[in-house]
Amino acid sequence: MFDRLKAYLDSVRARDPAPRSRWEILLYPGVMALGLHRVAHWLFDAKLYFLARLVNHTSRFLTAIDIHPGAQIGRNLFIDHGFTVIGETAEIGDNVTIYQCVTLGGTNPTNGIGGKRHPTLGDNVIIGSGAQIIGPITVGERARVGANAVVMEDVAPGATMVGFKARSTLVPAEEWVREFIPYGTTLECEDAEGNRIDCIEKLEGELSALKAEIEALKGGTTLQGSDPIKRSGTAD
Repeated sequence: MFDRLKAYLDSVRARDPAPRSRWEILLYPGVMALGLHRVAHWLFDAKLYFLARLVNHTSRFLTAIDIHPGAQIGRNLFIDHGFTVIGETAEIGDNVTIYQCVTLGGTNPTNGIGGKRHPTLGDNVIIGSGAQIIGPITVGERARVGANAVVMEDVAPGATMVGFKARSTLVPAEEWVREFIPYGTTLECEDAEGNRIDCIEKLEGELSALKAEIEALKGGTTLQGSDPIKRSGTAD
């Protein structure tokens, strides 16, 4: 039991450079919320629903994190800071990281039957601050959801979801096999040859090209591949 606790605390420390010791991590609200959820989930499985809810509400009061007792959570979940909501039928895999103000929310079933109505997160998923993941969708392994993204459809393994409504930007294998990268990942684009490059680099290149074109227009010179620019007063 203590070995498992040490392994969990070490997994948190590997994803968060702030703590100086395992003792400090024990005070994290996400760690406290997860520990109390284990108790609440055990009571929920035993059909002691009132006691399960009592533990749940106590946990929410102490940590500002609301995890329904029915939610199924794997190993090494790290909730960094509070104000996160995880619904009853949510399922979370191993080594998942969730930042603050995230909602794993449900949909209102039209047939009057509860059923599966919350998301399923695969192993090694990272959810950015303020993200909203709604409905009985599946977020594939190693996927990342950017800050404030709204996800309402299945996410492919290894994809990064950004925006409202979130759209997918695939992450190459050499990116996700690296060690843990907090707070999402750098967005990538393709250049004219189809090679993957950083979007910022692409935008800077386009900006440089536009500046060169403006200078060429001011000077009346001809850019390669463009029509000659004639100064006023010159002969045809």
